[in-house]
This record gives sequence, C-alpha cells and structure tokens, in this order.
Amino acid sequence: MKRVSVIGSLLVLGVLLPVVGGVEAGGAIEQETLERAQRRLATERVAQNSQGEEAQRLYQEGLQLFQQGTAESLQAAIEKFEAAIPLFQSVGDQLNEGVTKHWAGFAYDKLGFKSEALEHYEQALAIWQELGQEARGEDLETVQNWQAITLSNIGLVYDSLGEKEQALEFYNQALPLSQAVGDRATEATTLNNIGLVYDSLGEKEQALDYYNQALPLTRAVGDRATEATTLNNIGLVYDSLGEKEQALDFYNQALPLRRAVGDRAGEATTLNNIGGVYSDLGEKEKALEFY
Repeated sequence: MKRVSVIGSLLVLGVLLPVVGGVEAGGAIEQETLERAQRRLATERVAQNSQGEEAQRLYQEGLQLFQQGTAESLQAAIEKFEAAIPLFQSVGDQLNEGVTKHWAGFAYDKLGFKSEALEHYEQALAIWQELGQEARGEDLETVQNWQAITLSNIGLVYDSLGEKEQALEFYNQALPLSQAVGDRATEATTLNNIGLVYDSLGEKEQALDYYNQALPLTRAVGDRATEATTLNNIGLVYDSLGEKEQALDFYNQALPLRRAVGDRAGEATTLNNIGGVYSDLGEKEKALEFY
C-alpha cells in the first residue's frame, strides 16, 4: 500500500508580531516609557526569532532522520519533532506546528504505534480546520493540501487496523480536497487506497473503477512507484476474477516499473503473481521461472 507523503521544503506562514503603539489618555506617553516598551519588544522579537529558528532546526533534523527509515532513526525523528512542536506553539506558528505534528504521526505510524499516530494526525487536522476558516488564496490551498494528506493518512491507519468503513470515511473526505487544490499525486494515492479497501471487501468492480481513475494520474505526475502499485493491484483484481491474460498484461506492465524504481519487495511480489498465473494456467515450468 502506498503511503501518502510530501517531502520537501517546510512551508512557513508569517508570524504576526505585536506592535507597540500609544493611545492618548489625557497626554502623550512619556518618552522613557515608550523606550522601555520598544526595548522590551526588541527583546521579545529576538527571543521569538530564536525559538522559531530552533524549531525549524529541530524539524529539519527530524525530517532527515525520518527519511533514513530505520526504527532507530524514526524514534530519533520523533524526539526532534516533539521538541519542535512546543517551540512552534510558543511563536504562534500554527502551520508549522501542524506540519510537524503530521510528520510525528507518520513516524509513529511507521513504527506501528497506531494510537500515537492517530493522536498526532487528529491534532494536525484540528489545526488545518482552524486555519482553513480564515485562510485565503494560496494560504488556503496550502492548508487544504495538508488537510487532504492528513485525512488520507488517518484513513491508512484505520485501514491497517482493519476498520475499513472508517478508512473509507477519511479517504472520501481527503479526495475532494486533493482534487480542489490540484494535488494529483495525493489524489492518485487516495484513489488507489479506496480501491484497495473495496478490493479487500470483495467489491472487485468498485475496486477496478478507483484503480483505473488513479492510473492516469500516477502517469501524469511521473510517480512510477505508485503507477507500478496500481498496475499490480489491477492485475490482482483480474487474477481473482479468473481473467488470467488480463492479469498477466498488468503484471507485466508493473514489473519493469518496480525494477526501475528499485522496489525489490514489490518486484518479488509481482514476479510471484506472474508465477501464480502461469501455475493456474497449467504452465508449471513457466511458473518456476518467476517464483
């Protein structure tokens, strides 16, 4: 199953800083009072900027550790993300707070800590919903994009827990948002994941419908890994329906893509699927070439 992820530069909304002003109340503010206020504001700004920079540093270090993908590095990434979150909170940077909570949830999920993953995803989702009420233009698109990604990942958690109806509910919330902002990669992944749920529920025609919607999108964005996964999934549906030649056609399209992206596990799965088809067709010697 392809997990949604967005790896790239951290998107930052501006932090609003307080503005010192004088209100006339029977006379001008004394110069000394104003100077003290200005010095205090300068100190606050330095502290705030320092906290923001530290939060960014911790986030970037966490992301680098996350991308290493080992259990040890994922645990270390979580520690960095958890340290960054209160710093983003302290400077009022809700967008980056939400992004960091999302990545922490993703790391927990990859380590198998489903309840912690859901907790962080749901906290991020609440932030997107709050920001979405006031954001406009590009800011709104950014928030909606993260909201779609988070909803889809919540769906993945429920999917992995076997709670298929819950998974569908979140996937179906994610889908129109990803379409609205033109995020075809997330749209393709979500369509593929919806197809997987219907496939697991035995609703093969429904599954095919979603896979076939996902396939051209994966090609349009050049996501060969998800394209290969979708082709393999379509092959599996035809295989289960007894349409073996159709299944072979899709498996054989998936195989070179899996090799091209270095997906050794996926390559082994597709080879095994091809072998299974030949075995079902009674071509035992041919099957052995793929097992």
